[in-house]
Amino acid sequence: MLEKLKEAEERFIEIETALSDPNLYSDRELFTRLTKEHKALSPIIEKYREYKKCEEDLTEARELLNSGDPEISELAREEVNEKEEKLEAILEELKILLLPRDPNDDKNVIIEIRAGAGGEEAALFAAVLARMYTMYSESHNFKVEIVNANETELGGYREVTLMVSGEGAYSRFKFESGVHRVQRVPETESQGRIHTSTATVAVLPEVEDVEVELNPADLEIETIKASGAGGQYVNKTESAIRMIHKPTGIVVECQDERSQHKNREKAMKLMRAKLYDMKLREQMEKIAADRRSQVGTGDRSERIRTYNYPQGRVTDHRIGLTLHSLDTFLDGDIDDMIDALITADTAERLKNGSVI
Repeated sequence: MLEKLKEAEERFIEIETALSDPNLYSDRELFTRLTKEHKALSPIIEKYREYKKCEEDLTEARELLNSGDPEISELAREEVNEKEEKLEAILEELKILLLPRDPNDDKNVIIEIRAGAGGEEAALFAAVLARMYTMYSESHNFKVEIVNANETELGGYREVTLMVSGEGAYSRFKFESGVHRVQRVPETESQGRIHTSTATVAVLPEVEDVEVELNPADLEIETIKASGAGGQYVNKTESAIRMIHKPTGIVVECQDERSQHKNREKAMKLMRAKLYDMKLREQMEKIAADRRSQVGTGDRSERIRTYNYPQGRVTDHRIGLTLHSLDTFLDGDIDDMIDALITADTAERLKNGSVI
């Protein structure tokens, strides 16, 4: 590991030298790539240099142990103990920093929410989840757009697609894929009985054109009228887009914009994300069985979380974490859950020796 850190520092110095050359600005692509690499390496090199400084201090303290002066030797012994503990802590931090980084972490994200079992109550729960993710995004200065929505008469969603834009968006949402279960008394229930309903969430990273090969000849594109629960704001013109990828049968719709051109552009982004997601899932099928038990499997058929209204709690079944703060959680205060999921995934990867 230390050898890799030494190589990383040499590379870091190379990049800093390159970035100091004014001629580099003429090559925007190279400048952007080096800037991103510099940003990724910075926390690792900063911690590595802290490690080296601590190691030097430890060597000096050990040399003073045999100074012949009892008082100096005692102070040196305390210094050695302190530096050894610090060195060990820094090494653990470096292991985490050196974990292979998800290349999608900094990307924008597409979140698809669909009503599952439970009829109208499931659709209302899908709307609750959409609101929760929207409020969370806004509190973190992410931009949120509704790409497509199929509403019900009572204000629920049969399905809704959100696009969340901002640096690091995918890293915060990627563990939300799966089946979300709600236990509550529906407003339409006169007997006061608790019902169980579900909604499925799919989280897809937005991908660049170069990452997915998409042949225009493979696409069938239709213009349709926007759908909705009714009312004066429903788009009556045929500006909505339905796009079908013939080789895979993937279908996407976009009706958010009144402009057909903008809807087509958003539908293309969504299609690329779905094709990329399909490619990732094919790769995941080849991963060893122990990987399937990890937080980040992304299996949409897996029940990942239960929202229990009567008891005011939310439980994530993958890590066994229960928070008794359902009201604020549904208002977008979900950082504690997300941080716990990231920590659990990091610990699992460290256990499996995934350090580069």
